[in-house]
Amino acid sequence: MPPFPPVSGSVTDGIVGAVQVGTIEAPSVTTSMAVVFAIIGLAVVFFILQPIPLDVTALLVIVVLVLLGQWTTISPVDGISGFASEATITVLMMFILSEGIRRVGAVQLLVELLIAISGRNHRRQLGSLVGLSGLAAGFVNNTPVVALMIPVVGELADRTGVSPSRLLIPLSFAAMLGGTLTLIGTSTNLLASAIISHPEYLGRPFSMFEFTPLGVLVLVAGASYLVIASPHLIPERIPAHEEQHALPEFEMELAVPADSPIIGRRIREILDWIGGEQEVTSLLVRGRRRIVPSPDRRIASDDVLVVRGDVDTVLAAAETTGLEPVLAENAPDEQRVVAEVIVAPDGDHVGSRIFDVPFVRTEDVDVLAMRRGSMSATRRLEDRPLRGGDTLLVLASRDALTRLGRDRNVIVAYEYTRPTYRREKLPVAVGIMIGVVGLAAFDLVPILISSIAGAVAMVATGVLASEEIYDAVDWSVIVLLAGLIPLGMAMEATGAATFLATHAVVLTAGLGVGLVLALTYLFTALLTELLTNNASVVLMIPVAFDVAVLLGADPYAFLLAVVFACSTPFLSPVGYQTNLMVYGPGGYAFTDFARVGIGLQLLLTVVTTGGIMLIWGV
Repeated sequence: MPPFPPVSGSVTDGIVGAVQVGTIEAPSVTTSMAVVFAIIGLAVVFFILQPIPLDVTALLVIVVLVLLGQWTTISPVDGISGFASEATITVLMMFILSEGIRRVGAVQLLVELLIAISGRNHRRQLGSLVGLSGLAAGFVNNTPVVALMIPVVGELADRTGVSPSRLLIPLSFAAMLGGTLTLIGTSTNLLASAIISHPEYLGRPFSMFEFTPLGVLVLVAGASYLVIASPHLIPERIPAHEEQHALPEFEMELAVPADSPIIGRRIREILDWIGGEQEVTSLLVRGRRRIVPSPDRRIASDDVLVVRGDVDTVLAAAETTGLEPVLAENAPDEQRVVAEVIVAPDGDHVGSRIFDVPFVRTEDVDVLAMRRGSMSATRRLEDRPLRGGDTLLVLASRDALTRLGRDRNVIVAYEYTRPTYRREKLPVAVGIMIGVVGLAAFDLVPILISSIAGAVAMVATGVLASEEIYDAVDWSVIVLLAGLIPLGMAMEATGAATFLATHAVVLTAGLGVGLVLALTYLFTALLTELLTNNASVVLMIPVAFDVAVLLGADPYAFLLAVVFACSTPFLSPVGYQTNLMVYGPGGYAFTDFARVGIGLQLLLTVVTTGGIMLIWGV
């Protein structure tokens, strides 16, 4: 793509009090700019401190922009335009398509193949894991990819004697890198595509595989770094052979149904049958607890055994012996399941005590244990305030777990029950996904239309039930996307983006265009650590575009640098959702991500900007 022609004084038309610096004018702040900068500052503070949820902050931004429309130029129609944006609707459809792929077990089949081919060689395990998660994340949202692979990493680590801590950060980072492969790899790509299609930018969206060559280069470079360097940088926080999901022992009440094969057996026989280090600490007979029952006591129908042990073994005992976890009173007909739930760092539960959290107060959710980094606790949980990234081990009914899956304040990271997949629908789901990508890739129909058609096909063919499509969507992401689009419009319309770009050019005067491109990438990546990736792309696209115009460089190159930088927040567990998902299961310290991420961030600064210059030029 040829570079855009350089722009001279026209970029500062209407700006009062500009000061000449070399051949570029450094504009002064107008009232309209000051208003927009104040709104941006308020939004950034709210994004960092999170006194209210991120999506609510985005809605607040819309309200303020419209109320101050005299200065921001944003009308009510402009304010809600994000909800009708192609990016917003396409992201919504992609959530549904990803859920269809998940429901048929496509990713799980690939994971089983990984276990079969990787063997006990750690480098091969790491390479296979990074390659698989990276490639899958190019076509399926990276969050479900990581969610499905976390338990697989545990199984792989347990079988081969490798610490799961060695594998989980590379898993998360690779999934993030994979999002750069295609237009549908991340919501950020789609949002950026919608923004640049406006006439004041490129006037057209990205195509499906437009930046795939650069994405492949980034994935290969990043994967190589992870395979070579991460074994030397990641501490073994969880010792080898210790399952990453194994929390300290806890007690679970297991009821003896009328048809159980253990009726009439002695307790000592049950313990021999179960194996391991489990013990029956007490027994409930028709609602009364008998402390420390005799090992020779025989089990009767309707007894309730209180069994202490690790999660997997107790659940295996229940399955093997026909015992049933005791149900909550308000959910008598549902089997309860054990799951790990992570407290979202931007959620409302941070700072609350465990038993003050609304879902914990309900009768069908019980907290069995808590883990914070490598530290675990099972007692006096009521006195512990929650922090972002804390992992709660809960016992919940299926309905309650479904509700938790829709709760933006937590992430259901792992269930200790084997999920059921609609394997018979696998060819259909894969075919639909190929059709969606193919139609868009060959420009037969826009990605918006092909994704809507694909979502309809998922329901029409029975891959998804109609009620499942609503649960598949992360509505907080949709609202966040829609709420931030008008902010970018205001930055451009008021000249705020030009102001920032001009001063950035002045500050980097004398540096080569390539170095300015690299600094733009690095600054955007660091900004993404503080904000969300979608907020960063909205704020930085107008600035990066104007920087390129002022330098007489190709704006396309600078836009690509911003898009790729927003997919690489490697320095902390709260920089990206997949990092948060592996934080607890890996037993990591907060700084472990930076140990690996600093080198990777610097490497990709060079690789990405160098790749842009090599493939498209500046």
